[in-house]
Amino acid sequence: MAEIRLQKALAQAGLGSRRRCDDMIAHGRVEVNGETIDVMGARVDPATDVIRVDGKRIPVASEHAYVLLNKPRGIVTSMSDEQGRPDLSTFVAGREDRLFHVGRLDTDTSGLLLMTNDGDLAHRLAHPSFEITKTYVALVDGDVPDALGARLKAGIELDDGPARVDRFLVKDRSRGRSLVELDIHMGRNRIVRRLLDAAGHPVRELNRSAFGPLHVGGLSSGAMRDLTRDELGALLDSVDDA
Repeated sequence: MAEIRLQKALAQAGLGSRRRCDDMIAHGRVEVNGETIDVMGARVDPATDVIRVDGKRIPVASEHAYVLLNKPRGIVTSMSDEQGRPDLSTFVAGREDRLFHVGRLDTDTSGLLLMTNDGDLAHRLAHPSFEITKTYVALVDGDVPDALGARLKAGIELDDGPARVDRFLVKDRSRGRSLVELDIHMGRNRIVRRLLDAAGHPVRELNRSAFGPLHVGGLSSGAMRDLTRDELGALLDSVDDA
């Protein structure tokens, strides 16, 4: 992408009129690649330069789509299922852009699933080397002791190697079951279910509530929405930091 004036890049990203963007620059609110820009006339390449306003990353205006889906249970994480089971095509039918999912959720797991047509970002987010942290809430069998957190953080040996969580919290215990929340950056197949099962607490229900800086929030099951500018900026930052 060719270089353009900084205020034009800001306006294209939805920050307001060119005049308002001029004011942001004049007041020292804009950074490019970590350097504060407070003079007019600066030029940037939106495809490569990192632009921030008040410390928040501003994604370049793009033709790509970035969509958050609150996947219901029973939906196969596939755009077309060979066995005829309900899949993600249900949610993207009628869209002109061709979306695909970033990573996977088990059929019986609900929650946040990112969908996009940005192949480069999808590859980076899904690749194990980037280790994006995910947050899960699980209903498990048994009264989970608080001490289990230390054991899971230290790691448990599974059939494909050791696995551990980054954070673990017991949220509730009732009638022989427990509600737990955990953060994990590993992306191996059914890792959360296998890890909790190995710890003696099989999973009955599992929901992913966060993926990196993205949170499902109050989005109802089966609903979709576009990422906000701030969410996309934070997501790009999480990949760069990783």
